[in-house]
Amino acid sequence: MQIHPLADQLSVAAQIDVGDIATLAAQGFRSVINNRPDGEAAAQPASALLETAARQAGLVYRHIPVVSGQLSDAQVQVFAEALDMLPRPTLAFCRTGTRSTMLWALQASGPADAILQIAQEAGYDLSALRPRLSTDGRDR
Repeated sequence: MQIHPLADQLSVAAQIDVGDIATLAAQGFRSVINNRPDGEAAAQPASALLETAARQAGLVYRHIPVVSGQLSDAQVQVFAEALDMLPRPTLAFCRTGTRSTMLWALQASGPADAILQIAQEAGYDLSALRPRLSTDGRDR
């Protein structure tokens, strides 16, 4: 499992498995956000299984599924609210980490260039989001 820090107290990763939950707890994570819809791939663990493992490890779990290519403003808002409410540090994940990174970028404050640079340094090219980041007041 490769973890990519994005912001203070938030990291992203590709799909995690039930066995990864204890490792996350041991690394100090206190909450997990799953941004992958159930049933997206045959080998993917169900959200309910991950939630059970998270609770057993003492982690708070939130499922905010985003279908690839269908990221809505409402999902960005729910993600932002979860980041505000969940205990930190938090790990968000999806199939590759890209959707989780997109959710973070769209709710983050600051100049679009800085947000895109942070994503790039974490291994995610979000340049296609530039118009959306630039039109919501971030480029000032």
